Parts: sequence; C-alpha cells; structure tokens
Amino acid sequence: MSQKNELREVAKLFFKLGCIAFGGPAAHVAMMEDEVVKKRKWMTQEHFLDLVGATNLIPGPNSTEMTMHCGHERAGWKGLFVAGICFIFPAVVITAVFAWLYEQYGQLPKVEPFIYGIKPAVIAIIVMAAFRLGKKAVKTTELAILGSIALGACLLGVNEIAALFGTALLGLILYFAKKSSRNVNSFVPFLFFSMDGVAKLGTLKIFLTFLKVGAILYGSGYVLFAFLDAELVANGWLTRQALIDSVAVGQITPGPVLSTATFIGWQMNGAMGALVATLGIFLPSFLFVLALNPLIPKMRKSKIIGSVLDAVNVAAVALIIAVCIEMGKDTLIDWRTTVIAIASLIVVFVFKKLNSAFIVFGGALLGYLLTFI
Repeated sequence: MSQKNELREVAKLFFKLGCIAFGGPAAHVAMMEDEVVKKRKWMTQEHFLDLVGATNLIPGPNSTEMTMHCGHERAGWKGLFVAGICFIFPAVVITAVFAWLYEQYGQLPKVEPFIYGIKPAVIAIIVMAAFRLGKKAVKTTELAILGSIALGACLLGVNEIAALFGTALLGLILYFAKKSSRNVNSFVPFLFFSMDGVAKLGTLKIFLTFLKVGAILYGSGYVLFAFLDAELVANGWLTRQALIDSVAVGQITPGPVLSTATFIGWQMNGAMGALVATLGIFLPSFLFVLALNPLIPKMRKSKIIGSVLDAVNVAAVALIIAVCIEMGKDTLIDWRTTVIAIASLIVVFVFKKLNSAFIVFGGALLGYLLTFI
C-alpha cells in the first residue's frame, strides 16, 4: 500500500474515532486497541502495550498521544500528525459550536437523553480491552502482583501518576533484586516554567497559557480542570461558572477532553482565542510523541528499561480497570443503565468482531429509548 493510501486509511480511522470516542482516555484506548491491533493488525498487542505504557510516562492527553503513536506506526511521521489532527478535529468543531451557542444564549443545549446510554456501553468496551491487554501484560507472577498493587493503590485514591511511577520503580527494584545489584538509581525529569513575564491578556497570552498546561499536564481531565482553575479563574480571566460549563462540554462531546480548551478560548477571545488555545494545549503532545516513538523499540531491547516497561504496562492495565470500576460506580445508577451495560458486555464478548462504533451508537439509542420508560 502506498503512503498516500496509508495516510488516507489513518485519516478515516481516527476521524471516525474522533466522532464516536466517548467515555474518556480508557475508552479511547480500548477502541484503538480494537481497531489497530485486533481488526487491522497494524502492530502486535505487545507493542501496543509498550506504547500505552510509554505514553503514560509523558505529559499530555494519553489517548490523543496514542492516536499519534498508531498513526506513526502505520504511516511514519506524516501519519502521526494526520492521526492526531483527525482525532482532535471533530471534538474541536463540536466544542466550538457549543462555545458559540453558550456565547449567544448563556447556556448549553440539553443533550442528556442522547448520551444517557453511552457511558454504560463504553464500560463494556473498556472491560474487553482490559481483558485482552491484561492477558498480554501479565507475563509473570511478579507482574501480576505489581498490577494488583497498582490497582489497589488507584482504588484507594492514590494519584494515578504516582501509581504509575511507583509501579515502574518497583519493577526496576525487582529487576535489580533478581540481578543481586546493590544500587538503584533513577530519576524522572519534569519541565516546569513560569508565565509571569507576559504583560497582558491577548491571543499570545492565551496561547502560552495553554501551551504551558499542555506541556506539564499529567493525569485525567479532572487534573486539567484544576490546572485551568489555578491558571485562569484565580487570575480573573475566566469565571468559575464558565469553567464548570466547560467541564460539562468535555463530558458530553466525543474525543479528547482537552478540546475543552476550545470552549474556554472562545469565551476569552472569540474564534481566535479558541484557535490559539486549542493549538497551545495540543502542540506539546505532537512534539513529545515525535521524539518518543522512535525510542520505544530501543527501550524494549534494553533489559533494564524493558523491565520498567513491563511494570508500567501492567500498571496501565490496572489504571484502565480502576477507571472502569469508578465509571461503573458513577454510571450504573439505576436499572436502565445496568441493563445497557449488561447488554453491551454480552455483545462485545459474543460478537467480538463487531465495530465499537455500533456499541456506542447502540448504547445511545437504547439509553434514549429507555428514558421514556
């Protein structure tokens, strides 16, 4: 297949995922695993796991960075940019429409009946992905124990990034323990920088603020909102109500939750503010993945780094399971959502070749119909 056809294939797939990928990063990764590993066989399950693990160790939106990795695997550096842009684009457009409506009418449209059944259906997709990835990640008893520790830590409220790096450190210690090494030395570099020198609010200020957030952001979308509260609300650039409404937009739109930046940027400086905020928050991810992707095969060849990757991989699967459990607590609140979740689980495990898009749309339709009962 020519590179042009490969790029077209990458664009079609990730544009589709950008339109249907509800449910947050765990759900997005689950859908990608189904599409690029199981259906299209662009890479092995083991390599996909390594990409997931490595992505969890760098700042930025994990699922969006995974689309870039997958695009790179299929069509090189051009595929990286095509995949990332096509995945982000639908969410940005939908969010921009919501932002315009919010600016015009001061409130968001009522879409709850249409998304009522999506999250229960997405839980089933996540369960299937965790099952498949878990079979590959848990290679030894030691890794099973590390994964259990990571899962327990997450369920007890330990920060997910602390759980990941802690598990990576345990994997490193385990490696040296097996080798009877006396010393363990490791460090993790972090990049922090200040925005204090920017004189006044404008398109450049908005761009640099969101660039800063995109460059240092670890963790879930809720961590993003804490960052934005500190950066924007505390400085008086955005009202807390507008931030709360942006959280709602992030929950009801498909694709990456960081498209919230589009909504906020629009409130701060119209269409231009939306554009530069979106560019600022996503740009670091493209650069991080571009630098990281070629290194992952070399990392796997190193026994020391490979042991760390193995530990991070089981921790990543544990995080997916923890997210699934927490989503279940928040989502399965009545008999309707429980019925949708059970039906979706049956479908994904019985009809294993069924496209995840049908699960999402089926859950949405069933949820909409059940709201009338």
